[in-house]
Amino acid sequence: MRGGDPVSLLKAVKNPTEIEGTRSAHRRDAIALARFLAWIDDEAPKGVLTEIDAVEALESFRRDTGALKDVSFPTISGTGPNGAIVHYRVTRKSNRRIVPGDLLLIDSGAQYEDGTTDVTRTIAIGTPTEEMRDRFTRVLRGHIAIARAVFPDGATGAQLDTLARQYLWQIGLDYEHGTGHGVGSYLSVHEGPARISKLGTTALKRGMILSNEPGYYKTDGYGIRIENLELVTAAEMANAEKPMNAFETLTLAPIDRRLIEVAMLTEAELDWLNAYHARVRREVRPQLDEATQAWLDQATAPLK
Repeated sequence: MRGGDPVSLLKAVKNPTEIEGTRSAHRRDAIALARFLAWIDDEAPKGVLTEIDAVEALESFRRDTGALKDVSFPTISGTGPNGAIVHYRVTRKSNRRIVPGDLLLIDSGAQYEDGTTDVTRTIAIGTPTEEMRDRFTRVLRGHIAIARAVFPDGATGAQLDTLARQYLWQIGLDYEHGTGHGVGSYLSVHEGPARISKLGTTALKRGMILSNEPGYYKTDGYGIRIENLELVTAAEMANAEKPMNAFETLTLAPIDRRLIEVAMLTEAELDWLNAYHARVRREVRPQLDEATQAWLDQATAPLK
């Protein structure tokens, strides 16, 4: 009689050593990400960089950590219409120049011995349009809804998936991929069986690591995705009648403030964003050079 692999669920629930290791890996990765994002902000508006240039630079910044074993998957670097291709892989033939007015979607990850990372940021090159800001903010609100979610122990990813899509659904939009996948510990960046998706039937358990990556893709226009990794943890609630869980965000990288329509955010969403950026600044800034510190201060300044 055939059945599911009994080891996969055990592997998906990380032990304390793996959890501390992934936190360390994300703090290390955050240094490379900050250096890369500062570099992109300085160089991309000049109109000379290409998608491949961005891929190579990001890997170089990760190698500078001295701990990179490999990328965790081929980097997705899509600008303009290429960013609207969900699983785009840049080639010498498709390689597009990054120009002002574009959105650059870059989805990447690293393998370190103590953990695996996977992060997506969407970056405004020059001045974004009102439509770009609206769509980005709707994706951000969905991302925050997952990050702030509190749910009963044993809830499934399918029960959470709608939280990420609701603000896109309100204006007749959606995205055709799952909201999140399981992530291994110096193993596969796409690790089953847990996921946050319409088909996610595996119960989410404390110690699991999942991505939180809603998006929006306008065909022949641009792509938007915001991805952090989340650790399932116990939610401390004084009057709860059953065990409740929440997410601890592991990824530490600024979310592009230029793409956020602040008036669309609730007070709670704005508080989450400002607290997240304050944490990024607090944990990452001391490890950066002076020029990158100045960039990070601006990139994580509170929004009002």
